Amino acid sequence: MKGPLQPVLSSMTWTPDEDTLAFLRLVALQNAVEYNGEAVAGSVVGRIMGMRADLRPHGRELAAAVAAAVTEANAFVAEQGLEAAQQELAAMAPELLEARPKAERRVGLPDLEDAVEGKVVLRFAPNPNGPLSFGHARGLVINGAYAERYKGTLILRFDDTDTVVKPPMPEAYDTIQQETEWLLGRPADRVIIASDRIDVYHEHATSMIEQGFGYVCTCSAEAFREFRVTQTECPCRGKSTDEHTTRWQGMLGGAYKPGEAVVRVKTGMDQRNPALRDWPALRLQDTVTNPHPRPEVGSKHQVWPLLDFQSAIEDHLQGVTHIIRGKDLMDSTRKQTLLYEHFGWTYPNTMYWGRVKVHEWGGFSTSAMRKDIESGRYEGWSDPRLPTLSALARRGIQPSALRAFWLELAITQKDISVPLSSLFSHNTKAVDSTAPRLAFVRDAVRMPLTGAPDEATLVRYPDQPDKDPRRHDLTTGHVWIEEEDASMASFRLKDLVDVDRHEDTLIAGAIERQDQRPIVHWTVDASKDATLVLAEDDMLHEISGRLEPHDFPAGTVVQLERIGYAILLEDGRLLMAHE
Repeated sequence: MKGPLQPVLSSMTWTPDEDTLAFLRLVALQNAVEYNGEAVAGSVVGRIMGMRADLRPHGRELAAAVAAAVTEANAFVAEQGLEAAQQELAAMAPELLEARPKAERRVGLPDLEDAVEGKVVLRFAPNPNGPLSFGHARGLVINGAYAERYKGTLILRFDDTDTVVKPPMPEAYDTIQQETEWLLGRPADRVIIASDRIDVYHEHATSMIEQGFGYVCTCSAEAFREFRVTQTECPCRGKSTDEHTTRWQGMLGGAYKPGEAVVRVKTGMDQRNPALRDWPALRLQDTVTNPHPRPEVGSKHQVWPLLDFQSAIEDHLQGVTHIIRGKDLMDSTRKQTLLYEHFGWTYPNTMYWGRVKVHEWGGFSTSAMRKDIESGRYEGWSDPRLPTLSALARRGIQPSALRAFWLELAITQKDISVPLSSLFSHNTKAVDSTAPRLAFVRDAVRMPLTGAPDEATLVRYPDQPDKDPRRHDLTTGHVWIEEEDASMASFRLKDLVDVDRHEDTLIAGAIERQDQRPIVHWTVDASKDATLVLAEDDMLHEISGRLEPHDFPAGTVVQLERIGYAILLEDGRLLMAHE
């Protein structure tokens, strides 16, 4: 292949040498020794990347080898025992044994504090301004796993009260419910749409004002910012309950314009954290010129709750017992706890996690992706370059792999940076035994072959060698191989024969492999022209080749020999999943 695709092909065809494979096996064994035969691919990948900078550009290519090494290491411990594994590591790489003499890993998710089986209630609360992304999957998987463990309830709540900064996308409501069922294997136990419940939030705002711990502030944003900095109460705060009730009715009745009035929670201007000082709970929105995208809501309301207020009220009303959220939302917990104290409620148990950054993706937000899709930069939400669940599913990533990835990372407040190969290693485990093997020959050239059998029988499923074997007619006396491979003087046609090249003809030799000549994949004359689509470096690359005959339907995940895993598309092309 020439031109701009050459770097892509170079990346795809890089394979670890024997020394690297030996290194992977040793690090996997080290991990298995540390954790009593429970090595995990993600941990091994992270350690490898930390120890060998030269391997960092090849994370994708290493995924399958690491997964195999981890399986082998865990099997070694299971079959021969931990002591034998320690002895093996001591003999082969004592420095690895000495580097981490003892370690403890909490396997899986920690127990929930004060959890009572059958009474645990958790919620996953996305903003429906687009479908779910890879990052959303964390909250869905973790909350779903806890709900299952404790035979509890999982609520899917749409926090859709921001029609300005993050306007909801009408189709996202159904899409997210479908993606929830795809990822968890079941629907949420309960679905709540915040924009259907504005009257409920208004009722609690009324109660808050009548009880004297809420008030309507008509100060400008700039003026209140100064009050917050100087820890000075604004003039509105001390007015009577009757005055604030009148102002509140004025907000509901249209007496104020957006920006002219806001409902605040009395928390005290002496709070050490400025964000907690009389924080805003409800504000006015211009829903006449900018109605809510859901037609049943539209311009029905002008007073809308801010997220901290809406979420706090809803968590109480739905009986949420545990909240798991990012550590960047600790201020939200503090704000809401102060509100709960006013109402006399008990705040849910709360756990936090740090950020997870995937090396290859950098920063993607739903809002930014939506703009790029609308501008035509991406084909849609399932564009394989995007980190959305629909894009990952289109690439052949299994929901079980996503669940395993997030459960392996579990919950930690540390910020984590991981390679995409960690996810791919889980997907390899999920699909390897069921993915049929096929040959896709890039830059295919047709070569005469003499002295070979008239028929070839190849394994389709290595774990079940007798299942649905691949039978190919070779009586045409030709095979297709990659142009780069055709330049070699001798090699082995995979699972067929050793060959030597004489001028432009391949001369078949031994059926059984006789030496260490390179192994080359190939296909027959009955193969068809095909295109492999590769998403890399925010680009889509199309690679032409010949695909082995098959009758698998679109949506089948296959393993392309010497290349990696791909999924068959409706239009006949293949989309690369990962190597």
